[in-house]
Amino acid sequence: MTKQAKSLSKRKIKPSRAALAKTVRAKGKRVKGKRSGRDPLDSFVDAAAHALDLELEPAWKGAVKTNLEVTLALAALFADFPLPDDAEPAPVFSA
Repeated sequence: MTKQAKSLSKRKIKPSRAALAKTVRAKGKRVKGKRSGRDPLDSFVDAAAHALDLELEPAWKGAVKTNLEVTLALAALFADFPLPDDAEPAPVFSA
């Protein structure tokens, strides 16, 4: 075996970006551009705390992120619910 053939056989074959994206989409996640090691919700929590001028302790970030994940999952249930074309908003009652 030649030196080049040996080096080719030792190399690991990397899947294409399209194959990676397909695999990730099949698992329910989205891929856009370059993948970072950081979860977008972590960035969102940090940005929201900064926008609201809140000092968020690192120990609480996990709980805030989990709460946000649950809230977004529940909101998705309502956002994806099909409504008929003749649906109207409920009346507003005031005392």
